[in-house]
Amino acid sequence: MVYDLIAFGLFALVTVASALGVVLLEDVWHAALMLGVALLSVAVHYVMLQAEFVATMQILVYVGGVLILITFGVMLTRRESAGQPDEVAS
Repeated sequence: MVYDLIAFGLFALVTVASALGVVLLEDVWHAALMLGVALLSVAVHYVMLQAEFVATMQILVYVGGVLILITFGVMLTRRESAGQPDEVAS
């Protein structure tokens, strides 16, 4: 019983900290990674509630689908940094 409370408190802290990281981080890539951590810790909460199917769907749909979509969106729309000169077409 005590271990359940300790585990819940630990994962609640991870969930809140990573959710704050999603909102407060300025780099989109790091915010997407923090979103993955938040979604995985929510899946752990589902497992603690003995809802394994919901936890599996959480991981497959949200972590596997939405986070990969965000990752590809970030990679494909990333701008070049201001310090690098543009390539000249010849």
